[in-house]
Amino acid sequence: MGLTTMAQSSKVAIPDAQAVELRGADLVWRALEHAGVDMAFGYPGGACLPLYDALPDHPAIHHVLVRHEQGAAHMADGYARATGRVGVCVATSGPGATNLVTGLACAYMDSVAMVAITGQVSTPLMGRDAFQETDVLGLVGPITKHSYLVERVEDIEPTIHRAFAVAAAGRPGPVVVDIPKDIQLRTATARSRPADAVIKPHGADADALDRAAALLAGAQRPVIIAGHGVRLARAHGELRTLAERIDAPVVTTLLGIGALAEDHPLAGGMLGMHGSANANRMVNEADVILGVGLRFDDRVTGKISAFAPNAKIIHADIDATQLGKNVPTAVGVVADAGTVLFALAVRLERTLRPEWAGRLAMSRARPRLAANEDRVELPPRLVIRAIREAASEDAYFVADVGQHQMWAAQHLRLTHPDRFLTSGGLGAMGYALPAAIGAQTGRPASEVWAIAGDGGAQMTIHELGTAVQENVPVKMAIMNNGYLGMVRQWQQMFHEGRISQTPISSPNFVKLADAYGVLGIQVDRRADLVSSLERARKHNGPVVLDIRIEREANVWPIVPPGGANADLIEEPAS
Repeated sequence: MGLTTMAQSSKVAIPDAQAVELRGADLVWRALEHAGVDMAFGYPGGACLPLYDALPDHPAIHHVLVRHEQGAAHMADGYARATGRVGVCVATSGPGATNLVTGLACAYMDSVAMVAITGQVSTPLMGRDAFQETDVLGLVGPITKHSYLVERVEDIEPTIHRAFAVAAAGRPGPVVVDIPKDIQLRTATARSRPADAVIKPHGADADALDRAAALLAGAQRPVIIAGHGVRLARAHGELRTLAERIDAPVVTTLLGIGALAEDHPLAGGMLGMHGSANANRMVNEADVILGVGLRFDDRVTGKISAFAPNAKIIHADIDATQLGKNVPTAVGVVADAGTVLFALAVRLERTLRPEWAGRLAMSRARPRLAANEDRVELPPRLVIRAIREAASEDAYFVADVGQHQMWAAQHLRLTHPDRFLTSGGLGAMGYALPAAIGAQTGRPASEVWAIAGDGGAQMTIHELGTAVQENVPVKMAIMNNGYLGMVRQWQQMFHEGRISQTPISSPNFVKLADAYGVLGIQVDRRADLVSSLERARKHNGPVVLDIRIEREANVWPIVPPGGANADLIEEPAS
């Protein structure tokens, strides 16, 4: 994954009414205020103590005290995804900074704009193995767009402004600003507000667009694959317009869910390892594929040599390093997703392909539940559908990682844009609760549901304390089957049924919720599901639902590891 090319920006001085002498710590918060930040997630410590000493003097920024720095990074991530703004997290040196790493890697792989401010030991101690010293820049280099060490107090504001510009420009991603403690304590004259740094985007190449349009115009079986880049560009309207103009089915990646309403006639669902059978088949039969804002990673393509064997692929992405990286590309276009989709729609005539587009009716048939509808046990697909029906129409859903993540992706069937948040590229268990708290703080008027498994829930369940302290009404549905379910499924299917270290015990989640002052509800029976979800929704505060699902339910379909999407295994007949 390459770094976004950055153009130099000019700085324009905007005079203040009066020059003031400020500590570096105050200059940090001042720069964040100038960047429009009103929310930061963090945890104090020795090397960032001056920052927290200055924080009360900057009431425009609300600080959320997390229970673990990984939670701060995931909260900033969830906030950024839900609002479209740059998320901000703060940590101290050493273990504080290292605890951010998983969240930074998650944001990097999923192209989420974040700025992390870390304290560092004082400059005279750097390189001397000082207490809680860590080479933060060396640590985060591979998992951030850029990182900065601030060595002069005068550089604090311009560096932070530059960090925000880099985080949001081109392909978004996380940026780290590491500030030694003595630099936070020194003073400098704050005479002007730095102008926002501007990084100019690249325009799409007209010749590449013409060649892409020609391929689409001549296609008999075109398919559009919408990735996260479509959502990041807020190009939902442009995607719908192009799809309707050329009558092309739209399938999505996991992170592309929400690019097109899932009840749209051209919505084909998710493709890939756990995508719908029909979506995978349509991609396999396509003669032209337009992939917009995706990496064509292995979970999407399956066996690359067998991916869409009859298709010419047009790949459009804002990151030039992705073009041709994983799949052979007939035409590559480097540009923002909205720019590409709009430009192609302008170039193409209205075309109807009723037989091809009509294939989508097959993909909208919901997979059946087991034949015995009277059983007491809770089928996971039923649980996901019930959560969707209980929640408001425009609720946000934040999925953790595992079987429940795939069930949510398959069965939520969202009609509002960008309501599905999850850790896609990194697959970080423990993501759901802190990211949901971040999304809820960014969208306080919206409902936010966290959907987790019993394994992932235990990785960050302590952030219930943050939810209580902030009075954040997140509804957390734990799909509890007593297993690390996805790993257990792979052991069962691909490792001769040898079950090793996947059964997992859990605390009494209702008692644990009560210990935090959170409403806890246990759901054991199908008959109690709907009423329990309704009770959770109406409760004015955080809720934990411990939902006991079938212990050995599997995710279907599934493409076997190393296999082609065309070889997907569908649910066995019961």
